[in-house]
Amino acid sequence: MTSIRVLIADDQMLVRQGFTVLLNAEPDIEVVGQAVDGADAVTRVTELAPDVVLMDIRMPVLGGIEATRRLTEAAGTTVKVLVLTTFDLDEYVYEALRAGASGFLLKDASAAELAHAVRVVAAGDALLSPNITKRLIAEFSRTAGAPRTPRKDRVGELTERETEVLSLIAQGLSNAEIAAHLVVAEQTVKTHVGRILTKLGLRDRTQAAVFAYETGLVRPAGY
Repeated sequence: MTSIRVLIADDQMLVRQGFTVLLNAEPDIEVVGQAVDGADAVTRVTELAPDVVLMDIRMPVLGGIEATRRLTEAAGTTVKVLVLTTFDLDEYVYEALRAGASGFLLKDASAAELAHAVRVVAAGDALLSPNITKRLIAEFSRTAGAPRTPRKDRVGELTERETEVLSLIAQGLSNAEIAAHLVVAEQTVKTHVGRILTKLGLRDRTQAAVFAYETGLVRPAGY
């Protein structure tokens, strides 16, 4: 079995070491390196080719948001970024998701939660629970303003069913929940999600949720 290769980027040595111990205890996960800041993380990703980067947001030299943007926008990159935060209401979480992060994880997560998050992100899914989605919606509503017309035009590339699935993704539903809602097979939903991401040029479900709100396809209740 091929192990999931992980790089941990955090300016706190205790955090790096603690997560390294926890993840290396998993049979299918291997920590291949550590980075002390965002710039170091970008360099180390090139050298080590990890599958997942655990990325702190607030770091010296280069912050986690800009480092995430550089990694996810680099040509040919397949690395996934899982953002580490101290508080689940961190004001930078939304910007990290827009920069290309596949989700976020609290630094006080349990060993089981940490391993689960790495596996989910490595599999190409997004760690975006309904509660996180609500905060994402609230932050978007507070900061974004009017929908972006150029991106909104791309919604027309989707079929009616794909548009419906995208709306449900933005509401934080999993593939299984979407399948139950639409009374279709989960594999059918996975196919729709894949086509949505391809048509819109998006990396994962997190970016799909951001896209849905930015374009006005889904509007937060009360806004």
